[in-house]
Order: sequence, then C-alpha cells, then structure tokens
Amino acid sequence: MSLTFKEVAEILKLIDASECDEVVLELEGTRLVVRRNTAGAPQESGQSPVIAKQEVVPTPPKRPEPAEQNEPAEQNEPAQTARPEPEASGDPGLLDVRSPMVGTFYRRPSPDEPSFVEEGTQVKKGDTLCLIEVMKLFTAVEAPEDGTIAEIIHEDGATIEFDQLLFRMRV
Repeated sequence: MSLTFKEVAEILKLIDASECDEVVLELEGTRLVVRRNTAGAPQESGQSPVIAKQEVVPTPPKRPEPAEQNEPAEQNEPAQTARPEPEASGDPGLLDVRSPMVGTFYRRPSPDEPSFVEEGTQVKKGDTLCLIEVMKLFTAVEAPEDGTIAEIIHEDGATIEFDQLLFRMRV
C-alpha cells in the first residue's frame, strides 16, 4: 500500500494543526518522516515554513496485528476536542498511558459495542484500551502493564495529539 499525494497532504494538515515536532508513519513498505522546523534552523529554498524534512523510505512489510482489524464504523457525531492536559498525578502507583500519535480517540470498536475499558476495569499487559484513527487507519493502544484503569481522560471521538495523556492506570 503506498500513500497518495492527497493522503500525504491530509497527514501534513493534521501534523501542522498539532504541536508535535516529529512524526514517523510506517505503512506496508512506505515510511514517511516529517519534522517541524526548529527555531533558527536554516530552510532549504522551496520548503514549507512548517515542515523541515519529508522522507519517503521503503520499509519491509509488517503483518497487521489482530487488534488492527477491529475497525470501528464511522461516527456521525462531530469530533470533540481534547480536554486540557491534567496535572501529573504524583502518585507512584499510577502509570500514565499516552497517545502514540495524533488522531481520533475511540473507546470502543464500533458505535454499537461496549467500551474496551471503563474506570475500575482490571486489565492485563497487552489488552486493548482504545483505538486511535488517522485517515481510516486504526491503531490499538494496549495496556503497558497489568493493572486497573483509574482514570479515562477523553470522551469517545475526541481529537488527540501525540504523547497526550489517555489513561491513568493503578499498577
């Protein structure tokens, strides 16, 4: 699967609207690396003032994980914006689970199915906590350790940023 110009343009719009400085996207044999300019860095002529470097490098194909096949159906509700980032918990028993990418946060596999987890749900390492969708590509966010979901930060359908807090787990 290769990226079309329209798909790359849409990815660049999402990145431009976010605060992330670097995004690496790998899709079946294609790798897209986008880095934002740093203050005072020289720009090559003809380059966008926001994007410093774009690379498309072939990568070996990767087998899809089973969780990636559970694509939620389209939602007719408008996307919600993310809540402000909560303060650090300071509790050593809490583990923050953060977003690996910019996208739309989904708590359930489809609108007519229950959420993957609720506050108080006990999870095992590797259990799916949510899905993040970018351009019809769904990525499962898995529990990094065994524990209990202490807090769910966002509502279903919220737009989230790279490294934004999604869950707090008691481990």
